[in-house]
Amino acid sequence: MTRSQQDRWGGRRYYSLDSCLRETFGEKVYKITLNGGMSCPNRDGHIGTGGCIFCSAMGSGDFAGDAALSITEQLARGKKELLEKRPVHSYIAYFQAFTNTHAPVSYLEKIFMEAIQDPDVKALSVATRPDCLGGDVLELLERLNRIKPVWIELGLQTIHEESSRFIRRGYRLETFDKAVCDLRRIGVTVIVHVILFLPGETEEMMLETVEHLNRRDIQGIKLQLLHVLEGTDLAGFYRDHPFHVPDMEEYIRVLGRCVSRLRPDIVIHRLTGDGPKDLLIAPLWTGAKRTLLNRMHQYLKENDIWQGKEYHG
Repeated sequence: MTRSQQDRWGGRRYYSLDSCLRETFGEKVYKITLNGGMSCPNRDGHIGTGGCIFCSAMGSGDFAGDAALSITEQLARGKKELLEKRPVHSYIAYFQAFTNTHAPVSYLEKIFMEAIQDPDVKALSVATRPDCLGGDVLELLERLNRIKPVWIELGLQTIHEESSRFIRRGYRLETFDKAVCDLRRIGVTVIVHVILFLPGETEEMMLETVEHLNRRDIQGIKLQLLHVLEGTDLAGFYRDHPFHVPDMEEYIRVLGRCVSRLRPDIVIHRLTGDGPKDLLIAPLWTGAKRTLLNRMHQYLKENDIWQGKEYHG
């Protein structure tokens, strides 16, 4: 690890979102999760009706805002909740629930502009699918990106087709690769979601997903362990066909290998995820998020691991 990396990463052994935000905006910036009231083509019949096998009824937006409120009202509520905990004045407007480009462009423009025009919002972050980025959507995102930075989060999860069919992702890897190229052509930041320990995936398969992303023009990654949540099709499969779920130590070890292989300029937005505790079936230890992160930082230090140590560009 070079001295410039140490300085840039704020003493951590990886390029964290917090370091990136301070570097980009000169201060700490907090996300406000928003709900644009959209669905998903994997639920409404455009592609399928069951959704991804692991997805909760809230479309991975269990902690998002209330869709009954306007975007302005959701932002105001989010600011109030954050200000009750700490002094904050800079935010990322994060459209999280379901597929947030799966709507007419006129509607997308209305809600995205409502968010991006808030003077306290520093960037717009939109979670979506790579097969929901048509030319009209890309044109809108390009215009918005001229106003404030736009981040697009793509749910890849894995590069392996057998795994993608099992989780009912609904698109092929080539669709993802094209979406990354299209987004980068218009200057939009790309963040990719990856799920570790999908049923049947070996450690080497997980690392192959990381290696694939190293070769793509992405700027950020979210790594998380597969959660089995009550009410999902995955929960029924898990009860009928129990599959391997790692303990904390195994997850940390594999996560460490992923970090070591990852290209050092890619921002790590997440090392673990949150599952609603009242819905979480397995692994139950993921509820101790702070313990996991502390143990992970300790593991990286003890084993002299840093982001990019095993990366060969």
